[in-house]
Amino acid sequence: MIKIIAVGKIKEKSLAACIEEYRKRIQGFSKIELIEVNDESIPFNCSSKQEEKIKDIEAERILSKIKDREFVILLDLHGEVYTSEKLAEKIQKIMTYDSSDLVFVIGGSLGLGEAILKRSNMRWKLSDCTFPHQLVRLLVVEQIYRSFTILQHLPYHK
Repeated sequence: MIKIIAVGKIKEKSLAACIEEYRKRIQGFSKIELIEVNDESIPFNCSSKQEEKIKDIEAERILSKIKDREFVILLDLHGEVYTSEKLAEKIQKIMTYDSSDLVFVIGGSLGLGEAILKRSNMRWKLSDCTFPHQLVRLLVVEQIYRSFTILQHLPYHK
C-alpha cells in the first residue's frame, strides 16, 4: 500500500487530472491513497516562532494519518537525492524487508515540523531546485509509477 499525505489542496484542475492519471496507473501495481490535510494560513510578517507553530500543527495533522507499521518517506530539501533507478531499488527493498506500507509526506510551504521529522524513516530530496508543493505531488506520483515500471522492466522508463 502506498499513501501520499500532502498539506493543502490542489487548486488547478489540470494538475489534479495529471495526478489522478498517475494514481490510476499506480493501482496496477499497488493500492494507493492520496490524503490531503489542511494547511494553516500564514500571517503576513510571520515570526519564526509563528512559523514553527504552524509547522507543528501541520505535522500533527500528518501524523494522525500515519500508522505505526508504515515506512515514512519525507520529501525534504535535506534528504538524499536518488536517480529513478536507485529510487526503484530503494522502494523494492523497503517493501520487501521493512514494510509493505509506504507513506510519502509532502509538507506545506514552510516545511515540516519537528515531530514528523523525528517519525520519518527516510528523507528524499527531489532536486536542488525548489518546486511548489502542489507540483511536487505530480512529480512524486510520476516517480512512484516510474519506479514500478523499472522494477517490472516495462518500456515506460526508456
